Amino acid sequence: MGNSNTKFELQGLCHLALVCEDMERTVEFYTEVLGMRLPKTIDIPGGGQHFFLDMGCEEYIAFFWFPDAPKRAPGVASAEALPGVGEIMTAHGSMNHVAFKVPAEKFDEYKARLDAAGVATGPILNHDDSPSTVAREMHDGVYIRSMYFFDPDGILLEFACWTRELGPDDVRVAPRRADGSYSERGVVGTSVNA
Repeated sequence: MGNSNTKFELQGLCHLALVCEDMERTVEFYTEVLGMRLPKTIDIPGGGQHFFLDMGCEEYIAFFWFPDAPKRAPGVASAEALPGVGEIMTAHGSMNHVAFKVPAEKFDEYKARLDAAGVATGPILNHDDSPSTVAREMHDGVYIRSMYFFDPDGILLEFACWTRELGPDDVRVAPRRADGSYSERGVVGTSVNA
């Protein structure tokens, strides 16, 4: 599959930078539990740190540690509960979760590995286009499977696997404005790739 971006030659995710409370604990979780490699560590001016962890495929998740950073704000800057268990809404401008793409054939094995490592995972969610947006069982309409869990700082993480190719019929919901109303233009952004 080639680059579908007609304005910039974006090549995927370089890195996502998050903030942790305890860099040692964060590195231990991402290296020992999730198996990532730590290829770069930096001490930054002001006493902070910036570390990069290799997710695979030359894509990174990075963490800052600042000695005087504000404490966590669940329900504002991070989700309060695992999807499928409780409220996942976060504030405008926040990062809701980080989804790691995993192979579909290893999805159940990976859930078992997290459970064995003592990581509390939410239920497996088979996302489909039903009114509830999830199905209990796999079927041809499921487009992605997900399981969610928190890292030690309460950052919501997801293991996700695409289960089918997305097509034109998957773009049919018009975006809402800040007041909840719909745009008069209908579904936007579909002409480039249609």
